[in-house]
Amino acid sequence: MNPRQRRTLAAAFRKPIPASLPWDDLIALFRALGATVSEGRGSRVRVELNGHESTFHAPHPQRMANQGRVRAAREFLEKAGVKP
Repeated sequence: MNPRQRRTLAAAFRKPIPASLPWDDLIALFRALGATVSEGRGSRVRVELNGHESTFHAPHPQRMANQGRVRAAREFLEKAGVKP
């Protein structure tokens, strides 16, 4: 992982949950951790990591993940065994 991805990982696990994170940074973090990321129908994004799978809805028109998406990403990462 590069420094930007490490910062994104730390931000995803920060308490309180950040109000927003760049969506593209979260996707880059998933890929850096070895996840398979695929686009689904509409704004769905399917992520598979360490045998765990989750589906997220990409934010639009803004490309910022709100608290709910960040919380879901953190829960997914925890289930997949990723810690900051």
